[in-house]
Amino acid sequence: MTPQGAAGARDIPFIDGLREIADRYEAILCDGWGVLIDGKRHFPQAAEALRRFRAKGGTVVVITNASRPDDDVRRQLLGLGVPQDCFDDLASAGELALREIVARKGQAVYHLGPARDDGLFREAARRLGAPVMRVGPDAADYVVCTGLLNERNETPADYDELLARLMARDLTMLCANPDIVVAIGNDLVYCAGALAERYAAIGGRVLTFGKPHAPIYAAALARLEGLRGRKIEKSRILAIGDGAFTDLAGAGRAGLDLLFILHGVHHEELHPEGGGLDEAALESLFVRAGARPKALARELFW
Repeated sequence: MTPQGAAGARDIPFIDGLREIADRYEAILCDGWGVLIDGKRHFPQAAEALRRFRAKGGTVVVITNASRPDDDVRRQLLGLGVPQDCFDDLASAGELALREIVARKGQAVYHLGPARDDGLFREAARRLGAPVMRVGPDAADYVVCTGLLNERNETPADYDELLARLMARDLTMLCANPDIVVAIGNDLVYCAGALAERYAAIGGRVLTFGKPHAPIYAAALARLEGLRGRKIEKSRILAIGDGAFTDLAGAGRAGLDLLFILHGVHHEELHPEGGGLDEAALESLFVRAGARPKALARELFW
């Protein structure tokens, strides 16, 4: 089945539900924000699709650019109503950033982000057995960016002066969430990746831990191997995501098939003025991402 107006994507199957391709795979790496939750609620039909995949013997690891430790992300998912039985484990960008903070023991850090992400530093202190030295931008040895201080009322341009100060001191930025924007309910807000992108554009050094970069896929695949008790052939692993430049690009680099969810972060771009699917916009996403999905779906259903 091909969605109306998607002639340029006829080489990519458009599926009505995961059941149509589930038998090809024994494991799934599923995006969290945009596929399973929107920050305010979970999507029951997506959770049910993952639960049914697991019931058939499959393994599911949620792979997310959330800038929080794995345990905090798990609590967030469950708090939004995501059933525990729809996934086996998760791998977050925040967890990988946390490990880098721990590895920089003895260095002072400037946190560029909202206070709600302080759990990253509390967990680092717990693992270190001592508080993390948190200082202002002019005394720091490095920066951890988890997002804008007030993403509802600010834009990345508001941070140009601060980023220039950090650049003048040649500070490395750890980007704990590479997403440029994310949907919270019906609103799109900027994420840490937007600030990291701006910092890199003026010559700043950035270490990025989430999708589309290799470290988070290595971590997720290691989780799968531990859960299955053996290495899984990549052809038997399906990634699911709604972000062209994170999920699609990352899966492509990792050599994984991807089920691309259309009604996610790119929904307005792909459906201008609330109309049908824009073929040119879809093809443009694929070209810019440097990868093509294995299949398309409007949302994740069984």
